[in-house]
Order: sequence, then structure tokens, then C-alpha cells
Amino acid sequence: MSEGVLFVHNNFPGQFRDLAQTLVARGVRCWAVGQNHAPGVLGVRIARYGLRRGTTPGILPAAIRAEADLIRANEALEAARLLRGEGCDPAVIVGHPGWGETLHLAQVFPNARQALFAEFFYHGRGFDVGFDPEFGEPSEEQVQVVDAKGVTMAYAYAHADAIVTPTRFQASTLPPLFQPHARIIHEGVDIDAIRPGPAQPFELPDGRVLAPGTPLITHVNNNMEPLRGIHVFARALPRLLAEVSDAHVVVIGQEKTAGYGAAAPDGLTWKEWAFRDLAIDPARVHFLGKVPHDRMLAAMRLSTAHVYYTYPFVLSWSLAEAMALGCYVLGSDTPPVRDAIEDGVNGRLLPFSDHDALSEALIAACRDPAAANPLRKAARNTAEAMFSRAKGRQAWLDLLTELGLKIP
Repeated sequence: MSEGVLFVHNNFPGQFRDLAQTLVARGVRCWAVGQNHAPGVLGVRIARYGLRRGTTPGILPAAIRAEADLIRANEALEAARLLRGEGCDPAVIVGHPGWGETLHLAQVFPNARQALFAEFFYHGRGFDVGFDPEFGEPSEEQVQVVDAKGVTMAYAYAHADAIVTPTRFQASTLPPLFQPHARIIHEGVDIDAIRPGPAQPFELPDGRVLAPGTPLITHVNNNMEPLRGIHVFARALPRLLAEVSDAHVVVIGQEKTAGYGAAAPDGLTWKEWAFRDLAIDPARVHFLGKVPHDRMLAAMRLSTAHVYYTYPFVLSWSLAEAMALGCYVLGSDTPPVRDAIEDGVNGRLLPFSDHDALSEALIAACRDPAAANPLRKAARNTAEAMFSRAKGRQAWLDLLTELGLKIP
């Protein structure tokens, strides 16, 4: 008799950590398939796979991603057969199809229902690609390559029993045929632990301490890349620092040559590129790199304003956490952010490329921080309604029950 859940994620658990831990705690049998680097979850038997071949040299550029996905699909199929031999017979497969691993699993588990995660459906035009005028229009080949990223995902969704996506914007990236079937379930953040509270002194790497009340701007940009607005943010800082003499800036994220988008030019990292011609006082602008989660939260809790910019792409967990903390968020007026922020109600929305507008908003926030208090409170309320992990967890459990999983 089919029972339990098979999770499929290239980097399991990915977005499924809380759901997997919840099911294990409830006594539901769980298995997983992931690539060799997948960290796994305690109590979940994971079959990891490696790649025994690469893509075909000289293949049509638009076909590279589809072939890579199909290679991973074959490896995942072998991993699934291994689990089947150990007694795995899931009632439901919960999978992220973005790397192809779910494509052939019906061969091993023909009776399992499939709930597939829709994080972002790529488009050669109209979303993140070609959005930023600074980088020009994509070539015809680039458009074809990006469009072709959806080939295997479309096949996977066509055979899914349910499609789950975190936000309205992310649902809108799906092809029109799939959009009516998408359920919006945000995996959420721990809003009970991540909540407003008294700001504590924050020690910088050089030993200095930022005291509560210090005008502080925070920005989290995991890969320091333009897709998350690093260049716009950088250009807004000189005016802020000149006009607010005691302001400090804390930037959290890894310095990389590439992130979700293209590589930086001239062999630079994106941070080097964004700040290359700017006079920034290193005594007041602090690049912390990748930090422990609680340290990131501590910086944001202390902030006068938190800057979150993004192309039309996946909404970051950092925005959900900033709102849960009751931060005053200055966000880009782009579709993903509009899902969470209403300008002047629970934060601000500013034109993505207008760094002068961002400078003015930052200066105003530092000069009159109390003016943002109603927006901070409203941001917290939005987080409770939109980003509650408990609500997301229950929605997932309801869906799995609907698909035939028996949950004690």
C-alpha cells in the first residue's frame, strides 16, 4: 500500500525543510532524492546521485539546459529505483522540477500523485531578462536559450496533480494554461521567532559597535548582483553619507562574479563593478559578507531602513523576514515586491533605476525615523498574513491530505 512522501529537490530540502520535518514529526514516512551536494533532513532517507556524463559538446545553445535536465532526470530515476528496492512506495511525490529530476518518476511510482513546486518559469522577454536598461536588450540567441529553460518544466507541470507557487507574481510567470491550476502557498518564515523587539548594539568586524538610535541602512544581497539592485543601492549611498553625517550602512551577501544573472564584466565581481567609481567611506559602509542568520536579523532589527530591490524574479526570504521584524522597507516598484508592499502603507515602492529617489527616501528615513512607525507596524501585519510559516505548513498538509496522504 502506498504511503508517505517522496521529496525531490536538487538541493534537498530547499523549500521543503519545514514540511519534511513536520511530516517526520507526525510519523509520516519520508524519502528524498537529491544531488550529491544536497544536505538532507534528519529522519528522511535520501538517495543522492552524481552526474556520470555532461552535456554534448557543440550542441545547439538552446538545447543545453534541456539535455542537462534530462541527464539529471535519468540519474534521479536510478536513485528512485534504489529507494523502491528499499520499500519506498510514496502516496505523494513533492518535487521541485527546475532541474529535471521529477520527469521520469512515474515509471517507478505510477500510483503516486505529484505536487510540484513552481518557483519561477523563465521567459526570454518580459520578466527578468532585458528588464534593466543598463544592460541593453538580449540577443535573439539569448532569448531562445532562456525560453528553452522551460521545456522540461512545462512537461513536468503538464503531468502534475497539483502546482504550488509562493506568490501571485510567481504564479503569473507560469504559462497561461497552468496558471488556473496553481495554488499560492508561501513556505513562510518563523514569524513567532522573527518579530519586532528592542534593538541591540551591533558589533562590526573591526570591533566598533553601532548603538540603537544610530541611523543605519541595511541591504541583503546574497550574490551582490544587479538582479537584486546592488548597483542602484550603491549609487544612492554617496548622497546619503554626505547629507547624514552619522549614518552607517551594513551590506550582507557574498562577493561573486555571477549570481542568478550574468557574470560581471571585465573579470570583476559585481560588488567591485557597482562601487568602482564611487567615493564610499569604508568607516561607514560595512560589507559583512555571508553571516549567520541571527546576525543578519540583528542588523535588520537595528535598521532605520532596509533596502530590498529586485528585477521581476523570485521574491527573497530576506524581504519576508524584514517585514516580520517590522522593518521600514524601501523596495523597488517591481511586480514581486508589489505582492507584499503597498506604497505608503507598509513600506515604500520606488522606481528601480532611480537612485536619486532612493537617496531621498533614505535621507528622509534617517532624519525622521518615527515617521515610519505606522508603516513598520503594517509591515509586521502583512508578514503575519502573508508569510506565516504555520499557515504555509497547514496549507501544504491540507493539499497532501487532498492528494491521498494519510497524516496521523
